[in-house]
Amino acid sequence: MHREQTGAAGDETPVAPLAGFTVGVTAARRADELGALLRRRGAEVMHAPALRIVPLADDSELLAATKQLIDSAPDVVVATTAIGFRGWVEAADGWGLGDALLDRLREVRLLARGPKVRGAIRAAGLTEEWYPASESMAEVLERLLEEGVEGHRIAVQLHGEPLPGFVESLRAGGAEVVGVPVYRWMPPEDIGPVDRLLDATVARSLDAVTFTSAPAAASLLDRAERRGMREELLDALRHDVLPACVGPVTALPLEAHDIPTSQPERFRLGPLVQLLTAELPGRVRPLPVAGRRLEIRGHAVVVDGELRTVPPAGMALLRALARRPGWVVARSELLRTLPGAGRDEHAVETAMARLRAALGSPKLIQTVVKRGYRLALDPSVDTKYGGG
Repeated sequence: MHREQTGAAGDETPVAPLAGFTVGVTAARRADELGALLRRRGAEVMHAPALRIVPLADDSELLAATKQLIDSAPDVVVATTAIGFRGWVEAADGWGLGDALLDRLREVRLLARGPKVRGAIRAAGLTEEWYPASESMAEVLERLLEEGVEGHRIAVQLHGEPLPGFVESLRAGGAEVVGVPVYRWMPPEDIGPVDRLLDATVARSLDAVTFTSAPAAASLLDRAERRGMREELLDALRHDVLPACVGPVTALPLEAHDIPTSQPERFRLGPLVQLLTAELPGRVRPLPVAGRRLEIRGHAVVVDGELRTVPPAGMALLRALARRPGWVVARSELLRTLPGAGRDEHAVETAMARLRAALGSPKLIQTVVKRGYRLALDPSVDTKYGGG
């Protein structure tokens, strides 16, 4: 568990665990809840819903599937999402078929993908036969195939994206599969926030990106492909920006591209935020500099337990110095880290002056005449860091 720090010199104000970090949120549903949980722990949040949910309450496919199942009972019904199951029942009510649908569902084996779906089933006055704690459709499929599906009629409430592997495996096992399309995932009407999130990820301006559904992860990858920046995105997510997924199903599109993901043990928003509060501060390497303890966190710095906001140019310089703490970094090299600075090394001096002011202690960064600048790493630990 990450322990919150307290400020120096008797300052009792704790540094929030995610203070200084910026987290991207791709969720369409419950994004406000997730954002509030992150901000409560000090994070800045960039919200960019990668998808939007389009309900199909008036869709002829859903009406036809509902009538078909009422007229001819399936052996099994698989409910995949809570919002989808509720939407199905509400749509049936709107058509005057609600009671008939619920009566039919009471007669069949009702399987849920996970606890949230189970809650929706029970709220409708029904009882599920079984659900996997993993919330994995693969586990649902495994159970059905082990029991044998040949000659069975299985209805699957689709959750916005095709389930070709799931449906095809059931059909290969001899089952008749009836799809129940309740809603679809569509690209967002305003693609601007997604593009800004992609740009920020590639620029490493984000420290983490959260995913709460597999379609959102796939949509973000697809948008990067359309913009010709997929490889840049993959590189950022593989090495610098933490991809945090609510569970293994959500992670599948990313892991298919060899992106390692972090997932909480319990597949909920609260544990997802707890994961970030542990992992992001855990990635920070504290540096003993000029008798102070320095932590570089995203867009801010913690000096002896006190959070200090640093301008972007200053953060660029500080990161360049921290890559080789204690070693001199030439002005020309620092200049290359400043966006839009051109060839004027005076820009380095200006940004350095602002950085020192933001840090509150000019002694943290030493000027080496005619050579450049260095972090004043304490001599007693200088040998731990190597050099370049």
